[in-house]
Amino acid sequence: MPANTNDFKISSLNFPVFTPSLLFGIGEGSLLPIIPASAQALGASLSTAGIITGLVMVGTLVADIPAARLINSIGERKAMLSAAAVGSAGVFVSLLSTSLWMLGLGMFLLGASVSVFALARHSFLTEAVPYSHRARSLSILGGVFRAGHFFGPMIGALLITLFDVRAVYWNAVIFCALAALVLIFVKPDLMPNTPGTKPGATWMVAKREFKKLATLGVVSAIMGGLRTARIVGLPLWALHIGLSPATTALYMGIAGALDLALSYSSGQIMDRFGRRWSALPTLLGLSFTFSLLTLANDSTTFLAVGLVMSLANGVGSGIILVIGSDLAPKGERNEFLASYRLLVDAGVAATPILISLVTAVFGLATAMFTLTGAGIVGAAMAHRYLPRRAKASEQTLPISENM
Repeated sequence: MPANTNDFKISSLNFPVFTPSLLFGIGEGSLLPIIPASAQALGASLSTAGIITGLVMVGTLVADIPAARLINSIGERKAMLSAAAVGSAGVFVSLLSTSLWMLGLGMFLLGASVSVFALARHSFLTEAVPYSHRARSLSILGGVFRAGHFFGPMIGALLITLFDVRAVYWNAVIFCALAALVLIFVKPDLMPNTPGTKPGATWMVAKREFKKLATLGVVSAIMGGLRTARIVGLPLWALHIGLSPATTALYMGIAGALDLALSYSSGQIMDRFGRRWSALPTLLGLSFTFSLLTLANDSTTFLAVGLVMSLANGVGSGIILVIGSDLAPKGERNEFLASYRLLVDAGVAATPILISLVTAVFGLATAMFTLTGAGIVGAAMAHRYLPRRAKASEQTLPISENM
């Protein structure tokens, strides 16, 4: 059961949840940018390198549903610990790889570990954190994720400069192992096992909660897709207008810092004013900045659009996690969150494919306008189905009666 509102302190989550999440995120974040180069070094073509990189997301999608059963069996802390250990082992397999299949296997294992780790901490926070503190706690978790993927590549770049690419793999192995080590020393009273949920009922729960998944679940999938499109679309547009890779990386780093700085503010907005006031600005802001990006024709305008895009994204830090937690029915949170995360992850995975297809047929500008259209649809759905303001006493989100 959630902690008493008056007694609960968000700082109690620092060691058991936020610290291992940051360590795991740094390990994963440092590795992702170099996977294509590693694949090419083993003889992969550009398209094959893309497939190898995509195996991280494939592993995540495949593990999303089984992750619920694992967490029910061993509890959140042990699930996170196991996932971090498997992630470290997967990276180690990739470090030793002499063929593409070994590299791909390691990336698949890393992706599966990401799924279990993410669902376990999401499930724990949903149960252990009182509703009044939920958005702030999950927005901090979203900020921790951003921090890991912000500092991870920076550490990776430094290691490549000082040593070689293999050093980045060792870095990921060590950081994932450190996350597991921290969880070993987490005392039971800091992260007690939450009440178990009904085992083996994931698809039954998904069918019963179909309305939630088909409405706010789709909104979250669109939001996740737009965030992925930002990561993919900005470098593509920078390439389109002739910016150097160094300039692109610098400007995206500056924009990422703004995004990271807004993480806690997002939670305060959601807890004080309601989820709408985070979801709608994020969806509409990202939507229109994709259209604005088509007007960027030099470094100054590119940076300006990137900063506005980060502002829109930062206001929604943790919103996908919060909506999932709010929707999760009592007693079946793992099963529901597994289906919810599968839907969001599918939206994330489909976005780069959509951008590539539209760009190939109609051009990059049309792809950006397509993203704007998707975001407007998501905003309209969020406006219809998200309640204006949920009561602090409620533990699940009362979807708007407009459904």
